[in-house]
Amino acid sequence: MSKFELAEVKVGPEAGVNAGDLVDTGTTGTHITHPDGAVVEPLHGGGDSVFPPFDFDAFPSHLFWLAISFGILYFFVNRVIMPKVGGILEDRRDRIASDLGEASRLSRETDEVIAAYERELTEARQRAYAIAHERREEIKAEQARQQAETEEALNKRIAEAEAEIAARRDAALAEVSTIASDAAQAIVQKLSGVSISGDDANKAVAQAEGPRA
Repeated sequence: MSKFELAEVKVGPEAGVNAGDLVDTGTTGTHITHPDGAVVEPLHGGGDSVFPPFDFDAFPSHLFWLAISFGILYFFVNRVIMPKVGGILEDRRDRIASDLGEASRLSRETDEVIAAYERELTEARQRAYAIAHERREEIKAEQARQQAETEEALNKRIAEAEAEIAARRDAALAEVSTIASDAAQAIVQKLSGVSISGDDANKAVAQAEGPRA
C-alpha cells in the first residue's frame, strides 16, 4: 500500500459511527478522533512523509511529465521559434550578401573610374607634350625665319653702305684730283710764269698719285 493512501475508516450504523462524528485534526494532522475516544492513525506515516520531487516512487511520473513538457517545448521551438529565427538569419544573410555584392560592384566601378582617369591623364600629358614640342618647333622656325630676314636686311644695308662709301670715296678722290690739278696749274704758272693746260696738270697729278687701288 502507498504511503499517500489515507486510512480506511468504516462508518455506518453497523459500525456505530456516523460521518458527522469524525473529527479531522487538519491536513497535516496525524490521527482521526472517534467520538468514543478511539484514535485512528492514517496510513501515510504522518511526520515521516517525503517531499514529492525527492520521492523515488514519483520519478516515473516526473520523467513522464518532463518528457511531455520537453516534447511540447521542442515542438514549440521547432515550429514557432526556429522558423522565425531562421527567417531572421536568412534575411540577414541575404542582406549581408546583397551588401557584399553592392560593395564589390562599387569597388569594380571605382577601379574602372580610376583606370579611366589614369588613361585620360596619360593621354592629356601626351597631348600636352606633343603641343609643347610642336610649339617649340614653331618658335624655332619663327626665330630662324626672323634671324634670316634680319641677316638679309643687315647684309643689304651693309652692301648699300659699302656702295655709298665707295661712291663718296670716288667722288672725294675726283675732287682731290681736280683740286690738285688746279693747284698744280697755279703753282707752275707762279713759279715759272708758264701757263699749262688742264690736261697736262691732270696727267701730272695722276703720275704723282700713282695707280689707284
